[in-house]
Amino acid sequence: MNPLVLFFLSFFFINSMSSKVEQSKKTSAHISVMGLVYCDICSNNSFSRHSYFLPGAEVRIDCKFKASWPKTREQISFSVNRTTNKHGMYKLEIPSVDGIACAQAAIDSSCEASLMSSSSKACNVPGYKSTTNEIAIKVKQQNLCIYSLNALNFRPSKTDAGLCGNRKP
Repeated sequence: MNPLVLFFLSFFFINSMSSKVEQSKKTSAHISVMGLVYCDICSNNSFSRHSYFLPGAEVRIDCKFKASWPKTREQISFSVNRTTNKHGMYKLEIPSVDGIACAQAAIDSSCEASLMSSSSKACNVPGYKSTTNEIAIKVKQQNLCIYSLNALNFRPSKTDAGLCGNRKP
């Protein structure tokens, strides 16, 4: 996925979340995990002009967060399923994590998103099935941490040579 698109979506998400976090207590962390699912029309594992974001796709998110403070070592692990919205975005919001100041503490984290199912019969062959690469954005003032995962994709069962040329998947 184009890094510029990912940066734009992360920026948009931060702005929408920061107003919510300012209203809450700042003694606990607000952690968000987000990503995108798209239909890779040309089956080349990149977002092209023929690609589109896929609403209604199901994704499983597995995360582990380990906080290291001088007096505390805590770990939070979870697995949840999410469905992409009309823009192909899935997100998981963890509104309050007591005792973890994510933007200040040393946090070892790992999150992985895996494709479960597509909402489109025309675009339902998994491309990138899972991802662990992420961009972590930390906002110290709001104690907000956002983990933006690399995009996942589905492909059509057959590539349209008229749209995409003679590239092979």
